[in-house]
Amino acid sequence: MVPNHPSVRALLPVGTKQLRMHPDHLDTVLVAGATGGTGRAVLRLGQSRVDTVRALTRSPDAAADLKAAGADDVVVEDLLDPDDLSAAVAGVDAVVSAVGTSPLAIQSGPPYVDGAGNRALVAAAADADVEAFVMESAIGVGPDPSSPLASVFDAFIEPLQEAKASAEAALRDASLRHTILRPGVLTNGSRTDVVTAADPGAELWGLISRADVARLLLAAPVTPAVGDRTLEIVSTPQFPDRDASIEWTLPR
Repeated sequence: MVPNHPSVRALLPVGTKQLRMHPDHLDTVLVAGATGGTGRAVLRLGQSRVDTVRALTRSPDAAADLKAAGADDVVVEDLLDPDDLSAAVAGVDAVVSAVGTSPLAIQSGPPYVDGAGNRALVAAAADADVEAFVMESAIGVGPDPSSPLASVFDAFIEPLQEAKASAEAALRDASLRHTILRPGVLTNGSRTDVVTAADPGAELWGLISRADVARLLLAAPVTPAVGDRTLEIVSTPQFPDRDASIEWTLPR
């Protein structure tokens, strides 16, 4: 199917940006936050499904390790003090941002890569006319009703949640097809492919593996139903009555 085929258009929410790229294929993906656990999981999954996987890191010493993890190219740039992000986003179909700040680093104060870094990347992607931008946020971000567990989580890392909220707002305002995923508490468990994804306000709570988050991050650009959408995601416990029943499709 091609992007303008009626069967594809019917799956796109109203207002969603039409894609120029083939609906189930990605030529080049940029993975920001590639040295983190979720970012590495995206690299591993993407190496067999995307023609070129480009990793973004602020550490020159990480290049060899990232290539071993699945990156074809590595761009060294600090999102909190970028010289020029145009090389990172040049020729990219989709940006997957898995950047994040450790809760232990909150006391160091802003700016946080979750906010300022993501906003810089969003601006660069919009300038480069990137097709899609997918951002890993966190459960409890934003003004929507949340579960007691998410509220405690939100309060514990409030500065980071506020930074993520600012990045979410910048992404929604940009001329980019976007998907924002708000996972629950992240674990290093195995990929299960069993995930509840629900619209904000569903009051999900629980755990989800970085491997499961990585699958959805990579699937989002080629899954029409999640264009211009924000979703809460957890694996354990399950909430089948709140699930949005999305057919996630990985690139091929």
